[in-house]
Amino acid sequence: MKRRKFLGCSAAAGVALLGGGFALLPRGAAPAQTNLAAARELLAGLRGRELISLRGWSPTGVFNHCAQSVEYSLEGYPQLKPGWFRLSLGPAAFAVFGLRGAMRHSLDEPIPGAASLIEPATLAGALQRLEDAFARFAEHRGSLAPHFAYGALDHAEYAQAHVLHLYEHLSLIRPRGDHAAALSADIQSLRG
Repeated sequence: MKRRKFLGCSAAAGVALLGGGFALLPRGAAPAQTNLAAARELLAGLRGRELISLRGWSPTGVFNHCAQSVEYSLEGYPQLKPGWFRLSLGPAAFAVFGLRGAMRHSLDEPIPGAASLIEPATLAGALQRLEDAFARFAEHRGSLAPHFAYGALDHAEYAQAHVLHLYEHLSLIRPRGDHAAALSADIQSLRG
């Protein structure tokens, strides 16, 4: 009985937190292009550009992190949040992100149990790793591993999660020099 009460209280607290979090997410229409094709096109446009990060991980680290997430959706995450979380709070958070067309999470928190973000060590290599991961994911027709926080997602839901994840991380990345506004404008046009 205590466990049931704990789970009920946890779910109620989670709903309250998500409700508050919902209010903090951006307002307005969801972006029109939260799809794999748009994300892959945006990544292709980054090839050969010198990028900087406004804070947190370097662009190389960001691309390796995003690639890990896509790869783990195909191969399995190294650690999962508890089952009760993946059946309640995680899916609720994902639903909020989907409704708002924007994800909000800590931008310097690694995936639980994930390898360090040092390989590949070059920006071009990390970007290629992410592009390759998106290509593998786009072609994948089999079952997918449960997300470490959101639980079971189908291909379309995972695609949305990966794209929103990438876009949020890209919000802190800019081209070095005079072209700083160009990437920001590219991302904003995709966000709607």
